[in-house]
Amino acid sequence: MRTIFHLDLDAFFVSVERILDPALIGKPVIVGANPEKGEGRGVVAACSYEAREYGLHSAMPIRQAYQLCPHGIYVHGSHGEYSRYSRAVGSLLGKYAPQLEKASIDEYYMDFTGCRHMYGSMFSFATRLQREIWEKLSLPCSIGIGSNKTVAKIGSDCMKPRGITYIIPGMEKEFLAPMPVETIPGVGKMTLPELHAKGFYTIGDVSSASEEYFGAAFGKMGISLWRKANGEGTEYLSTPVDQKSISSERTYGNDVLSISQMEETLQKLTGKVCQQVRDEGWQAGKVSLKLRYSDFVTLSRDKTIKPTDDDKVVLETIMDLFHKAYTRRVAVRLLGVKLGKFNEFFEQGQLFEEKEEIRKRMLKAVTGLRDKFGYESIQFGRTDPKSNRMSNPFRG
Repeated sequence: MRTIFHLDLDAFFVSVERILDPALIGKPVIVGANPEKGEGRGVVAACSYEAREYGLHSAMPIRQAYQLCPHGIYVHGSHGEYSRYSRAVGSLLGKYAPQLEKASIDEYYMDFTGCRHMYGSMFSFATRLQREIWEKLSLPCSIGIGSNKTVAKIGSDCMKPRGITYIIPGMEKEFLAPMPVETIPGVGKMTLPELHAKGFYTIGDVSSASEEYFGAAFGKMGISLWRKANGEGTEYLSTPVDQKSISSERTYGNDVLSISQMEETLQKLTGKVCQQVRDEGWQAGKVSLKLRYSDFVTLSRDKTIKPTDDDKVVLETIMDLFHKAYTRRVAVRLLGVKLGKFNEFFEQGQLFEEKEEIRKRMLKAVTGLRDKFGYESIQFGRTDPKSNRMSNPFRG
């Protein structure tokens, strides 16, 4: 029987903002755009539990959030600090977990199978982990312990904030049965109405039906859903290269027609995603562009490249994709940059030319400075005021 932990940092972005500014403690805090400054677009990236009492939640349009909670404190977010604290949590957990999977910036899976003789009671050990993260990093977290990743993840959500839930092996089905069916990961806005229409409101409703019925009614997705409802799930953690993508997007407050402004946005987004890739010690083999016009027509373009973590290579690829994709003289609402197809970085120093070696050392130094002073402390590139176009910061 596997022993899987899922650790979820409670309201992570807000928790970091409160470390940076203790005056935010106890107040409704919303991370995202600032509607008080005319930034009515975008969505809520995170919100405090005090803000959630007014009906706010992640991914809610910022305009709607402001209507529900106009007295809330709206902040843009300190993304460089989020990465720094996330790495600190990963480093702490890595001291204990034989295998660690970073599922996102604020959640980790750990496999402690066979570790009971080392750490004793798993529930007591989870309490120790939770306390150490709070005492050393001032970050609250919740932990779910289960026989697979799905059960552990659902468990970590049960007692938020600062909860610990241990699902006894063999009791997974009974534990899940009374919960709403949307508790199952993967049940979203499209699937939920279909389930309700067929009379499935709780996880127990799903598990009491037959696997054959769900396969016939919902196909492959239905079989997966039925198995999760019966307490089944993935028992083994993924390696870092299994993470699908890292992305960053910008939704403009006002639709943009200026190509130079769009190029500047792409340059900043490229810097952010490349920084995250370097933080993880990975290289990306796929670069993707997302472009949404003001009429909501959305384009996605991607290109496979030689694995890299270098802003120069990624930015040149993104600019090429952008200029080929932006063919309409219509204002742009959103731009996004995504990297994927990761592998572990392996530096073959003797094979690099002198310029490449210098550049690698420079990027390492940039990473260190951003970790200390925040992402905005160093930016690549500049706008040429004469041509009103983004100059190439990597020439020469």
